[in-house]
Formats: sequence, C-alpha cells, structure tokens
Amino acid sequence: MDTEDLGLFGPGSVTWKVHEEPILIVAGLRSLYLQALHPRAMAGVAQNSNYRADAWGRLVRTAGYVATTIYGTTAEAEAAGRRLRALHARLRATDPLTGEVFRVDEPDLLRWVHVTEVESFVTTARRAGLTLTDDEVDGYYTEQRRAATLVGLDPGDVPGTAAEVGAYYRDVRPELRMTREAAETAVFLTAPPIPWKLSLPVKLGLSLGPPRWAYLGVAGAALGLLPPWALRLYGGLGLPTTALSAEVGVRALRLALAAVPRRYREGPLQQVAKERAARLAAA
Repeated sequence: MDTEDLGLFGPGSVTWKVHEEPILIVAGLRSLYLQALHPRAMAGVAQNSNYRADAWGRLVRTAGYVATTIYGTTAEAEAAGRRLRALHARLRATDPLTGEVFRVDEPDLLRWVHVTEVESFVTTARRAGLTLTDDEVDGYYTEQRRAATLVGLDPGDVPGTAAEVGAYYRDVRPELRMTREAAETAVFLTAPPIPWKLSLPVKLGLSLGPPRWAYLGVAGAALGLLPPWALRLYGGLGLPTTALSAEVGVRALRLALAAVPRRYREGPLQQVAKERAARLAAA
C-alpha cells in the first residue's frame, strides 16, 4: 500500500472542505445529543463504556479516529477501521425495552451513528457560514460512504444524498424516544466534568471560569442546532428563538476561530496530510 497516497478523500474533496472547519467541535456534540435518542444505540454505549469516568479520553479517541479516516493514508484509515470493527465485534448489550441481547455492530445501529455524525458535520458547517452548494452537500454524503465501509457497512445501504438522509430520519423517528438514559446523557453532555487543570478554580471555591462558560456556550449551540423533531423529543428545550440564536452563535464562533493561527487550529494529522498532498502535487 502506498504510504504517500491521498487517503480516502484528499484535496478537492468536499470532505476536506467541510472538515477544514474548527467549528465541527459543535457538530460532534450535536451528533451525540442525536445519538442518545436511539434507545438501543444508547444502551450499547451505556453498557459497554466508561464514558462518564473518561469523557474527555473518549472524545480524544473518537476525534482521532475521525481525523485518521479523513486525513490518514488509505492504509491508516483501513487499519483504524479494522481495529474499530474488532472492538465492536466483541461487544454485546441488552435492549432496555425488550430484554433482547444484541451485538453493538448491528448494521442498523452503525448506520444511525454514521448518519447522525455526517449530517451533524455538514449541517453545522453550513449553518455556521461555510458556503456549500446543494450538490456539494450531496457530494459530501456520497464521499462519506467510504468512511461507512470502514465500520462494516455496505455503502449501498447508507444514505448518499441530503434527500436520502431526510428520508432515513423520517423512517427511523418512530424508534426514537426520550429515555432515562437519554436524559441522563444529555445532562452529562451539557455539563461534563472539566479536566483537572481547568477545574482547579472550581475546586478552590472560585466562580465558574472561562472554560466552563465556553463549554456551556458550545453545548447550547449544539442543542439549538438539533432538528426540531429532536428538540421536541427532548421536551422542547429552549425558546422559539433557539435555532436562530444558535446559528448566530456558531457563526460568531466560526469567525473567532478563523482568527486563530492555522498552526494552532489544525491537528497534526491534518497538517501531515496537507504536506503529503503538496509533495505529491510537486512530484
């Protein structure tokens, strides 16, 4: 396998255009709020994960996996997929409604996680101000079928356009509901423990510092950007202006992040991928 290839996507792909956006930190959180509404998927996570005790470690690992699939070489992306499939193949959970024991790598569950992630990425980027045509949005969904194969999905069973994603959500909505686990997860996502270095002022009895307030702003924006039907399942969280205020907020945050020097807002895998692409272009 060529260690200098462009990976699954590469420059010129819609995927690279979308994932150039640091605002996708909001998108990742938005996808978790959505995923929690699927009782079976939520059971798979809750019964096989210590996410409450290691929230930030899990976040870092997930972000690393996504970055590898987007910016790694083909060999690196495929290796990451093999590791994830091997992990999922060992895991079982009990359906909270039926008592049935199931595998967490059931195609329906993998598809739900995949669609909520990619839809959150492209929707958040667009609402934050990234200019994307309808054709580019469809192109993103089609490209992301390559990532879906890494977790074991048949690309033909994965929505590949915005219309197909919309139809998928309509079909799956009867399975979604607010459960106790979903509610607890939503509360946890909104106010998770802060890494110890950042939480020191709180431990010393000081008021909430910038890290906590900043995170609450991100969580509020992620909730506000949820589809209306998802907000209704969460009990109608927020005011009627929630969606508008969330969009204004993410646009402002995107502009603020754009002012940060590129070397600080790009991850190492992204930087290496761009250097590799430049070498290949020069050659």
